Amino acid sequence: MKNFLVTGGLGFIGSHFVVEQVKKGNLVVNVDKVTYAANYDNVKEISGDKNYNFIKADINETAVIYAALKESNIDYIVNFAAESHVDNSIKSAGQFIQTNINGTFSMLEAAKNYYQELEGEKKDNFRFLHVSTDEVFGSLKDGEPAFTEENKYLPNSPYSSSKASSDHLVRAWNETYGLPAIITNCSNNYGANQHEEKLIPKMITNALSGKDLTIYGNGKNIRDWIYVEDHCHGIELALTKGQIGDTYCLGGECEMRNTKIVDLICDILDELKPKSNGESYKSQIKFIEDRQGHDYRYAISNAKSKKELGFEVSKSFRNNLEGIISRHCEGV
Repeated sequence: MKNFLVTGGLGFIGSHFVVEQVKKGNLVVNVDKVTYAANYDNVKEISGDKNYNFIKADINETAVIYAALKESNIDYIVNFAAESHVDNSIKSAGQFIQTNINGTFSMLEAAKNYYQELEGEKKDNFRFLHVSTDEVFGSLKDGEPAFTEENKYLPNSPYSSSKASSDHLVRAWNETYGLPAIITNCSNNYGANQHEEKLIPKMITNALSGKDLTIYGNGKNIRDWIYVEDHCHGIELALTKGQIGDTYCLGGECEMRNTKIVDLICDILDELKPKSNGESYKSQIKFIEDRQGHDYRYAISNAKSKKELGFEVSKSFRNNLEGIISRHCEGV
C-alpha cells in the first residue's frame, strides 16, 4: 500500500485518480479548496472508505499541507489543483496566478520540508508529481510535428503562462533542493463528471437543453483528446517508472477539429435521443466571435512515454463519447 496526497481531488481529473487509487487499496488524502469546479459526488463511491481522508484547504496553506504529509506518512504527492478554464483566465487572471503559481510554490515548500526529514527507503521512494498541460508549448500549425518533451515553452494565455511558470518552479525545486519531482504534460481530457464549462459536456448539456451550440471563430481549431482514465493511468506510470527530474507527455493520439467534435456529439444525440420535431441537433450550432489569443492546434507525441513508461491509450474516442452522452441522456 502507498500513501498519496492528492490536491484538487474533487475536480474532474483528480477525482478519477483518487477513486482509482482507493479502489486499489492505497491510502489517499484528498486536499481540495472546494471551488465552483469541485464536486463531492465525484468521489462518493469511496468517500466512506477507511483509506480515504478529505481535507478542505487551499494549497497556499503551506502549514496545513505539511501537517497532512507528516500525519499520513505520505509517499506520493500528485498536484492536480489548478484553475484551468482559459476563458476565465482571460477575464480575470489574478486567481490563476494565485493558485497555479503561488499555490505550486506553497506545495513545493511543504514537500521540500517534509522530504528533508525523511530517511532511508521512505526518502528514496518519495515522489512529487506535478500535473501540467500541453498548452505551455503554445500553438502548432497544420503539418507541424506534435509537441514532445523537448519543445520550448511558448504559452499564449494567462492560464497557460501560469502553468508554464508552475512547471519551472517544479524543475527548480528539483535542481536546487533535490526534491524528487516529475512533471506530466497532458492534452485535452474528456470523460465522466467533467465540469460543464468544458467543450464536450457544455455541448451535450446545451444540446439537450435546446440552447445554442456556440463554437468560437470558424471552429477549425484542433485539439488532441485523451480519455481521463488513460491520463490517470499515465500519471501512475510516471510516478512508479518515471525518472526523477524528467517530464513526460501524455496525449490521446486523437486530433480533432472543434467542428468535428460538435458534429459527432450531434450525430450521437440524433441516434440516442432524437428530437420530437425530427430536426438534427446540428440546427443549434452557432459560430461566435473568436476567443482572444485562441491557440490553433495542440498535439502531443507519446513516443517517450510509450518507450520509458509503457504508456498506451485505450478505447476509441467515439466509443468513449457515446458512453458519456448516454449517461447524460439518462439524467435528462
